[in-house]
Amino acid sequence: MSFGTEILVKVGVVLAFALNGAIIFTLMDVKASAWMQRRPGPLHVGLRGLIFPLAEVIKFIQKEDIIPTKVDKTIFKLAPAFVLFSVFGLFVVVPISPTLVVVDLNLGVFYLLAISTLSTLGVLIAGWSSANKYSLMGGLRAAGQLIAYELPLILAVVGVVIQAETMSLVGIVEKQIEWGLPFVIAGQGIAFLIFMIAATAEMMRIPFDMPIGESELVMGFMTEYSGIRFLIFYIAEYINMFVMCAIASTLFLGGYHIPLLPVEWVNFYGPVSVLTKTLLLGFILVLVRWSFPRFREDQLQNIAWKILIPLSLLNILITSVMKVVF
Repeated sequence: MSFGTEILVKVGVVLAFALNGAIIFTLMDVKASAWMQRRPGPLHVGLRGLIFPLAEVIKFIQKEDIIPTKVDKTIFKLAPAFVLFSVFGLFVVVPISPTLVVVDLNLGVFYLLAISTLSTLGVLIAGWSSANKYSLMGGLRAAGQLIAYELPLILAVVGVVIQAETMSLVGIVEKQIEWGLPFVIAGQGIAFLIFMIAATAEMMRIPFDMPIGESELVMGFMTEYSGIRFLIFYIAEYINMFVMCAIASTLFLGGYHIPLLPVEWVNFYGPVSVLTKTLLLGFILVLVRWSFPRFREDQLQNIAWKILIPLSLLNILITSVMKVVF
């Protein structure tokens, strides 16, 4: 198999993994929320509602794609693509096994953090181009929130990079295999909590959903979107949720490795390991979504600037000292 063909096969496998992950997370979100609120949830679409996500996709595709007259049409149409490409781009360096990774970049962590910021641009231009005050307010809220929580997200990962001595995601997993413990246990527990909180804010999920805030801003930056373009935002949310959980499982939970199982079999059980850990983290995010009320804007900023950033800097300091001493 030529290099180009190998890359295309890997891209196809990873994209299928991402889309299936988004479908599973959508179903898990509605089913878990129904379970937590003691209501039926989707029951009548397919086998006990199992094809509900597919029905949602078909419904949105059938709807008319309305473009208001006063919007900046070019930017309005491109905004969903920015968000979708940013979440798909993250999968390029996430290893499902030592060999099943599109590209194992030496600066993989740096690439992840750089690509994740593109979604901020997509959200901001979606709000600005919509010619709607609610959309603009939602876009500005989103930009402020994403900038604030990008810092603790980056700083939380710095501790992992210091401990692993590499920015390659495969290298980080291999270092956890060498240690015999995932980093969440071996010194990066605080960084893991900071990462998950910041990632939840990056995804703009409850309790960090001020940019959307249905009771205040209709649907925030998505207010004027309909049909296929609204569907893109909808799918991107769950793909982003899936990929962030996959990244967290790679950086902190050992990724494709399962302790006590032979390393020689990792190409077989690796994808199952990543998917299982990702689903576990996703389920925790669903529980958080339906357990907490929405934070106010001042509370959101205080959590980022007064709690998460100082804690992440303290974690970097402790990790650096421990690295030098031991």
